[in-house]
Amino acid sequence: MGKKVTALDVAERAGVSRSAVSRVFTPGASVSERTAKKVRSAAEALGYRPNVLARSLITGRSRIIGLLVAYLENQFYPEAIERLSHELQKRGYHVLVFMAANSGEEADEVMEELLDYQVDGIIAASVGMSNDLTRRCEAAGIPIVLFNRAQDDDRLSAVTSDNYHGGRKLAEFLVAGGHGRIAHIAGWEGASTQRDREAGFVAGLNAAGQGLFARAVSDFQFEQAKAVARDMFSATDIPDAVFCANDHMAFAVMDVLRFELGLSVPGDVSVVGYDDVTLAAWPSYDLTTVRQPAGQMAQATVGILMDRLSDPDTKPRRVALDGPLIIRGSARIPKGWTS
Repeated sequence: MGKKVTALDVAERAGVSRSAVSRVFTPGASVSERTAKKVRSAAEALGYRPNVLARSLITGRSRIIGLLVAYLENQFYPEAIERLSHELQKRGYHVLVFMAANSGEEADEVMEELLDYQVDGIIAASVGMSNDLTRRCEAAGIPIVLFNRAQDDDRLSAVTSDNYHGGRKLAEFLVAGGHGRIAHIAGWEGASTQRDREAGFVAGLNAAGQGLFARAVSDFQFEQAKAVARDMFSATDIPDAVFCANDHMAFAVMDVLRFELGLSVPGDVSVVGYDDVTLAAWPSYDLTTVRQPAGQMAQATVGILMDRLSDPDTKPRRVALDGPLIIRGSARIPKGWTS
């Protein structure tokens, strides 16, 4: 095995100081273009790679962001992780992904493990934070941003789509389509996303003089949504439209309606969802849904996190981004509305 190439070797070959080599490989550090070119050329010739872990011991920054995700079955989250990772990499950071439950002891245990990795910041995607862990992160100077979830804690920043108005848009669309028996299949009731989407949806129905014809809960789970659909649509008097709190559940409901119960979508039942994941545009589903602006959400999340890292006294922020209604073929289209 050959001798390990060091920063000093690179400095000698490039004819610069060792500190200059360090600055070249430190994201955001000030260094002239001429020096950077010389150092990178020497590093490439020698096969040098900077020791990121060793540098973190010196700087006190790991340049790693911990990302907690509740589940990946929903297509929205793999896309969100990709976008968050790209935004962080632009700024010289990398992502360490951990899986955790929505809330409770398991989430706390995973968070404890994540803190052991000396992350610079935390993004919690649909994962709740306990008051104790929030206090510990705050004391350690580790900023937290909630992604696709809000929480009643003024210390926490959060980025979501505008779930309330998204839900209301769907109600107005279904009412305009002439539906009179409108149901809702809810996600996990502990999630702010679920509560806000349903609140907006119900407000839209009430404004039109309607209420929910039927309601069930399936915790954002695919198989649970199928079971709920079997029960809801096996009654004598069934809904003529249903809002599923995310696309993941809407796909399950559509499968049951069409392939198990022999119902036509949208002939017998209109189905709408929320997220606009890639599968929603496939002809197999052609789902009408509210689009979560994942790219904008990722940019806002990383922007808030970077602000907190550069200035710990920056006040927490709450951002709710508008999500457009995407009209496709899974629901009756009202006159005057365009797909």
